[in-house]
Amino acid sequence: MAFVPPSAFTTRPTLQGTFGMSASTHWSATGTAQSVLERGGNAFDAAVAAGFVLHVVEPHLNGPGGDLVGIFATASDPTPRVLAGQGPAPDGASIAHLRGEGLDLVPGAGALAAAVPGAVDAWLLMLLEHGTWELADVLAYTITMARDGHPVLPRVAATVATVARLFQDHWTTSADLWMPHGRPPHPGEIIRNHAYADTLGRLVSAGRGARTREARIQAARAEWKHGHVARQLEAAARRPHRHSSGTVHAGVLTAADVASFAATVEPAVTLDFRGSTIAKAGPWTQGPALLQALAILEGLPDEALDPSTELGAHTVLEVQKLALADREAYYGHDVAPDLLAVLLSPDHAARRRALLGDEVSHRIRPSDVPGHEPFAPPLVEEGPHGVVEGAGEPTVARDGETRGDTCHVDVVDRWGNMVAVTPSGGWLQSSPTVPGLGFCLGTRLQMTWLTEGAPSSLRPGRRPRTTLTPTLVLRDGLPVSALGSPGGDQQDQWQLLYLLRTIVGGYSPQQAIDAPALHTTSVPSSFWPRTWTPGGAVVEDRLGSDVVDGLRRRGHHVTLAGEWSLGRLSSVSRDPRTGRLSAAANPRGAQGYAAGR
Repeated sequence: MAFVPPSAFTTRPTLQGTFGMSASTHWSATGTAQSVLERGGNAFDAAVAAGFVLHVVEPHLNGPGGDLVGIFATASDPTPRVLAGQGPAPDGASIAHLRGEGLDLVPGAGALAAAVPGAVDAWLLMLLEHGTWELADVLAYTITMARDGHPVLPRVAATVATVARLFQDHWTTSADLWMPHGRPPHPGEIIRNHAYADTLGRLVSAGRGARTREARIQAARAEWKHGHVARQLEAAARRPHRHSSGTVHAGVLTAADVASFAATVEPAVTLDFRGSTIAKAGPWTQGPALLQALAILEGLPDEALDPSTELGAHTVLEVQKLALADREAYYGHDVAPDLLAVLLSPDHAARRRALLGDEVSHRIRPSDVPGHEPFAPPLVEEGPHGVVEGAGEPTVARDGETRGDTCHVDVVDRWGNMVAVTPSGGWLQSSPTVPGLGFCLGTRLQMTWLTEGAPSSLRPGRRPRTTLTPTLVLRDGLPVSALGSPGGDQQDQWQLLYLLRTIVGGYSPQQAIDAPALHTTSVPSSFWPRTWTPGGAVVEDRLGSDVVDGLRRRGHHVTLAGEWSLGRLSSVSRDPRTGRLSAAANPRGAQGYAAGR
């Protein structure tokens, strides 16, 4: 093993067993998933139940008005497939309309940034096609928790405190839900959401009288798309309200937009790396950028791949910049198959590898692909008060600006079903709460450009390019690991560290999650206000002064993020030869947990 040996100490063990394993960004979601497994459900039943619970316990990170990307393999078919729960831009969302509203960027908050909600239909599709449980049983966990209440997380309380004035002065329906006592909730205070419990109850009631489990789930999907939810979403979106731009606008989402969306299952994009096959969603996500990074790293010696050393950290940061430059230049809803094939080819990776040097590049260097013109995004450098507090994640900034983040869940069962899902959007700070529903719309359209000709330009009916990007790892054609992380643009950067440390470095899953993390900010952010830091690198202090000093000597503009601040990964694994299962989860923030037996 060429990597620096990891410390024998880990914050917690890598769990092992043979029955079932669950891991997520919140202990209640993990506990829910494991409860479903213990009661005879499979990995898909468990993941869906946990996903709806995340709406309640991590409302600052995801919601029913948001979106999701999942990746999975079944016990009967190991082919990796993608659950696409990313809704498109509404029919009324266009560059001309937003420009006519006086905007140069899609706002980071407010209904003009809302794509068609995709998460709920995607969860229901997964349950329909691969689950075994009744919808009423799956949703019972969430309905009970929303109605009876749960202790609010410190981070939820902090998020509400940051937007308290906005809620009180402008988004009064949000103040009614999240500030019932006229103030932000205290950490641990019980918060209830009767409206969301009632919304889910409507979905269950829609299927009563249907003769089969499948028909009951389909009735719930129809109720979501054509009933009370769709009508309430349109009414709320069309009501003028304050956006993150500081100006007042009405959204354009309609009930017809909601009715027209259906989640889909799509083929995964794969790449072989050091004996493993890495599977990702397509270039409507940032997923293939991870594959591009691995393709470049494939041709380098092991010692250049260790993120715990100066050489490895420098190499990883520079490779990430090359891969993410192509994300900006080429990724979007419509990417020609021949273009993606070139970007992932060994010859192309070799040409990109030749660009690596001992010093930092402060430029964005997309690939030159014959027949394809790279998009050059507008570049705005990050100001001194625009950086995100601590981790560099898209959460809450020092200047009071709010940005959303994400959550994640992984499950593997004793039969060999394996799934990783990254839900996001519809954060409580996204737009005003819809009072009859108990949640708000998402803001995924902020990832589109109000510039014609870009692969991720805003266009009606077109999916915005999303940062959501779970991972499935296969060996000899069989799934062996599912993983993911919140973190916006950092999701795949942190997952790359995990893959290098486990596949090349020999780390256990928990050792890889615990190990010091880093990422580049030398690429335009996918989140409003779309800034970047040329040569920027954010690292955990635990990387060590020798490595940090070496990075600075090479020209990296290093920001120290604290000892335990970057990365929120979780993972589950299965050894196909023995049936042994394992799970690991992030200790940072004392929120993510794994469970299993």
